[in-house]
Amino acid sequence: MFTIGDFARYGRVSARMLRHYDAIGLLPPDRTDPATGYRFYGAAQLARLNRIIALKDLGFTLQQVQAVLDDQVGPEELRGMLRLRQVELEAAMAAAAARLAQVEARLRSIESEGHMPTDEVVVKNVPAVRVAELTGTAASYQPQDITPVIGPLYDRLFPLLEAAGIRPTGPGVARYEDAPDGDGTIVVHAGVTVSAPVGPVGDTGVTVLELPAFEAATIVHHGSMDGVLITEQTLARWLDANGYRSLGYTREINLECPEDKDKWVTELQEPVTRA
Repeated sequence: MFTIGDFARYGRVSARMLRHYDAIGLLPPDRTDPATGYRFYGAAQLARLNRIIALKDLGFTLQQVQAVLDDQVGPEELRGMLRLRQVELEAAMAAAAARLAQVEARLRSIESEGHMPTDEVVVKNVPAVRVAELTGTAASYQPQDITPVIGPLYDRLFPLLEAAGIRPTGPGVARYEDAPDGDGTIVVHAGVTVSAPVGPVGDTGVTVLELPAFEAATIVHHGSMDGVLITEQTLARWLDANGYRSLGYTREINLECPEDKDKWVTELQEPVTRA
């Protein structure tokens, strides 16, 4: 048997916490001395304490913890619950990291105002290109809404093309347009250059189509697309200063896409006309 102090030390918790768990019936001691009121715990109770702390650290309330433990949930079922909660927390962390990246991008854009070179913008005629693409819908044009959509689309696209015997012949081409119902959502097209016949690729959801030629103001973005805001706003300032008007969303040409996203090279092609 262990005193409350020793049991707290072995469990890496405070004695005060153990007293609270005793008071609410979550982890009563094995024995309480009737004369002194001292609490004594058995080594076997460490298993219950571990479960309490694990569930509590994963966001479960003490009432939920008690319900789980009183229902005699087995180790496999408990591990499944913990894995599910782990996935939820990881998703929340990823979303928070994405928001932080966008805040940093906004700050960098503010700090760079008036300092970004605009001579990197080139107006050129972009030739027609044939692409195979998958399409999805994003809640908005904000990066935190686009990234979770376009990434999985590309993850699906290349295996489907390989299974269909279609090989890419050029870079990836990502493009965007407003949803036809006008509710503010964005249609996301994740494509890659191919030489296959125009039309649907079986029942895969992949479509091969010919994108027409157009005049574009272009600029090359270096690094992760999480930081594309500065490059896009540099392009916007150039358009305004040089008498051009945008005709739609910027097309993204994936020139280099290594595993390290900070080393990506992407050409932004914005359809334009003279204002």
